[in-house]
Amino acid sequence: MTITTNSTDCVLAVEAHGLVKQFGANRAVDGVDLEIKTGTICGVLGPNGAGKTTVINMLATLLKPDAGVAKIFGHDIESETQIVRQLIGLTGQFASIDEELSATENLRMFARLLGFSHKDAKVKADELLDEFGLTEAANRPLSKFSGGMRRRLDLAASLISQPPLIFLDEPTTGLDPRTRAKMWQTVRNLVQNGSTVLLTTQLLDEADQLADDIVVIDKGRVVANNTPDGLKKSIGTASLQLTVKNPDDAELARAIIGNLLQVNVQIAKTSELSAPMDSADKLTNVLDALKDSGIQLYEVNVTKPTLDEVFFALTGSGSVGDNDNELAYSGRSNSDSKGLWR
Repeated sequence: MTITTNSTDCVLAVEAHGLVKQFGANRAVDGVDLEIKTGTICGVLGPNGAGKTTVINMLATLLKPDAGVAKIFGHDIESETQIVRQLIGLTGQFASIDEELSATENLRMFARLLGFSHKDAKVKADELLDEFGLTEAANRPLSKFSGGMRRRLDLAASLISQPPLIFLDEPTTGLDPRTRAKMWQTVRNLVQNGSTVLLTTQLLDEADQLADDIVVIDKGRVVANNTPDGLKKSIGTASLQLTVKNPDDAELARAIIGNLLQVNVQIAKTSELSAPMDSADKLTNVLDALKDSGIQLYEVNVTKPTLDEVFFALTGSGSVGDNDNELAYSGRSNSDSKGLWR
């Protein structure tokens, strides 16, 4: 399977062929090829345990592939590990900041470890605290930080060296909508300044807003790869949204619609159904079938397909997330790699 994001003749930020990772009997990653052009945002989606985090951990040199090869800006992840680590930054699913230090002390420490002088480390820390809205809380103990504040500090720490390639593994988890929007703008600014971003997310809207290209991984394999608009068009030109008056009718309505349209139908809030349609002309057939079955509707809309429907159609799952459990099999955790290259 191949992931290709706007491939050109220039040196690719990420190039991988046949990546495989197995934990016991679990083949977490099963032959992934990957090409990501410099200066783009590649969004990676997939159900729980799909292998997204494992792919990132291999590319970031935290896990050794069982098969396949990968290069970061032309440097092999196994034979040139130290060079690769100088070219990347990683914000994982779990914060890697030191709980015993303040936000200011954390950032200054990471900067010093990266070779900044004492003066430059202070300046860089102050810049990042301001950019991530943490100046007022800079000297508070981290025990007083909310989950969102910790998340912002963790991302700030990964950006101290302004690496050319940044892996963001669910970077906005736990953030409120306003802070999430600020984070999105920060990611856009990173790319405008020359960085490349590989982003995994539970939020389909986040991928839609940010990604130049989206890769969908399921069961360790790539099942789709396209632009957000291209993925939406691949499942149909229209999206049926309807609400049944009686929630008890939802499952029957789902079966009827799925049979007529030959698609997966989602149910939300017990009575709201959605399904992709290859043509809005099929709406009449759906409504007639529901009426014949005695199902009364509260509301009906036909809109453009959403990434939610794309994801559901490709994976058969109604939600996105990635609490990949592969690391539990390998005997190491994200915390084991804390500060590896910062």
